[in-house]
Amino acid sequence: MGLLSAIVSLPLAPVRGVIWLGELIQDQVEQQVQSPASVRRELEEIDAAAADDRLSEEERKQAQKAVLDRRVPLRGGATETDRKE
Repeated sequence: MGLLSAIVSLPLAPVRGVIWLGELIQDQVEQQVQSPASVRRELEEIDAAAADDRLSEEERKQAQKAVLDRRVPLRGGATETDRKE
């Protein structure tokens, strides 16, 4: 039965390969976006923009919250920023 199912499912191999590749790319993007270095760099850019008066205080707070909210939710669905408030 294993040989027969392998032959029947052979035409689906490219589809499975594309799905696997998509999942791999998604995992890599999530790791890069949520890496501490990436988050820190974005927060530093926001602070620099605020120091150059390109952002108001309210815009700075919203941008920082958006960056921190992208982090993976902790147990119970709360993010790190929710626990601090």
